[in-house]
Amino acid sequence: MAQQIQVVLIDDLDGGPAEETVAFSVDGNFYEIDLSTPNASRLRNAMAPFVAHARKATRGPGRRSRAGSRSNKSAEIRAWARSQGISVNERGRVPADLTAKFEASQ
Repeated sequence: MAQQIQVVLIDDLDGGPAEETVAFSVDGNFYEIDLSTPNASRLRNAMAPFVAHARKATRGPGRRSRAGSRSNKSAEIRAWARSQGISVNERGRVPADLTAKFEASQ
C-alpha cells in the first residue's frame, strides 16, 4: 500500500496559505513562524534596520539543551520508523520526509 503525506503550511498571522517557515531569535529565545511570502517580507523589512546594525552571534549555551531534546526526538522517530518497517540509519540526521511522516502519524 502506498501512502502520500502532504504538509500544508498555514500562515500563523492571517490563517491563509504559507510558503515558508521563518526562523528568528530575540532575547535568547528561538522562534519559527509559518508565513506567506508577503508576510515574510513584512517581517524581514521590519527587522532590516536592526539587522543592519547588529553583529552575528553564535547560539550560545542554549544550543546544548536543544540538541539533547532533538536527539531524544530522533530516537523516537527511529523507533517509530522501525515499527512501521521503514529502514533508517542508527546515526546521523533523520531525513525531513521521515520526520514529516512521524509527525503526521502522531
